[in-house]
Amino acid sequence: MKYTSAEAVLPEHLLKEVQKYIQGQTLYIPNAEGSRKKWGEKSGNRTYLDLRNRQIQQQFKEGTTIDQLTEQFFLSYNSIKKIVYAKK
Repeated sequence: MKYTSAEAVLPEHLLKEVQKYIQGQTLYIPNAEGSRKKWGEKSGNRTYLDLRNRQIQQQFKEGTTIDQLTEQFFLSYNSIKKIVYAKK
């Protein structure tokens, strides 16, 4: 987590108001409601896994067996089963 000096970002009147409640301690200010990204959105992992899962589902629809998919994608039988039978 990156720390920023309150003096650098807050106007003087607001800094004095905050100092009434907390002085010389670390204060965590969470992101605004709705601005938080879901897991994997920032790194691109979510996009990669969604694409991989769609490929698995498509190949299963085309007749590839779960056993073949486990070998191709290096996932367990149960993981493949969850992907192909997941409700959309």
